[in-house]
Formats: sequence, structure tokens, C-alpha cells
Amino acid sequence: MDNEIKKSLSPSALKVREVLLKMGYDFNIIEFQDSTRTSAEAAERVGCQIGQIVKSLIFRGVTSGKPVLVLTSGANRVDEGLIGRYAGEPIGRADADFVRAATGFAIGGVPPVGYIQPVETYLDEDLIQYGKIWAAAGTPNAVFELTPVALEKVTGGKVVRVKP
Repeated sequence: MDNEIKKSLSPSALKVREVLLKMGYDFNIIEFQDSTRTSAEAAERVGCQIGQIVKSLIFRGVTSGKPVLVLTSGANRVDEGLIGRYAGEPIGRADADFVRAATGFAIGGVPPVGYIQPVETYLDEDLIQYGKIWAAAGTPNAVFELTPVALEKVTGGKVVRVKP
């Protein structure tokens, strides 16, 4: 695999860039030829620790059907029971159709911003330890670098413990 960067951004990555610019952030979005779909692939592409990769995981409230976003460190697994307590109801994994309907993006490239409906958001406290982190930018090949403080600001998410 190589780290060749695409010359121009895809429509989904441009959409993320536009949303961020409207929020007052000019983060540099990088779109690679090869995948950044998994935390390991993204870390390899950008040359960082796996823990610095922000995984965007969408869950579905079992009772309400509401989308719940967990932005977790690429090194961590999410305790669904714990997140369910924060959300006030049990949560379950969301399928690809639900993720696309809730966010406007496909699994593997879900960014932390730019959704078509409001999404309750929780941020992994473990991300705070890093000076720089990397999040998906709308495609399975695109990422952008930001700080944990900026991630909290752009998402309005609540910083919580997410791992068992």
C-alpha cells in the first residue's frame, strides 16, 4: 500500500470541508488513493499512533430509534451498556442504511460533523491525551487533523469514558 494523495477532493470530502469552514475551521483534508477505513489503515497513512485515530461509531437507540455517535480512540472498544446509560436507553449497532440516513455518509468514512439530522454525541476521554488526532472526512480514504479541543467544539459532544 502506498500513501499517494489524491490531487482533488471527492464530493463527500468537499462537503465536510465546507461544513468545517462554515464553523470557522480550515482543517486540511487529505484524501489518499488507498483506504483509511480502519483505524490501522488510517494510522499507517498519516504516520501516527492508532490511538490518535478518531473512530466515528453510530449506534441506534433501541427505544427511540435516535442516532447516537461515539467518537472513540482507534485503540479502544466501546462499552455499549455504558453509552446506553449516558443516552438514557439501551443502544444497538446501526446498519449501513441507518448510518447513511442519519449522517449522509457511508460507514468507513463517517466524519464527526456535517450530518443531515442532529446526533447525540459522546467523545472518548482517551482522545484528550493527544496533541493531534485524525478524523474521517466523508470518504473511506479521507482524513483531517485536529486537536481534541477542536473536536469537542465542532461536535458539541460530551467527553466521557467509553471503554469497558
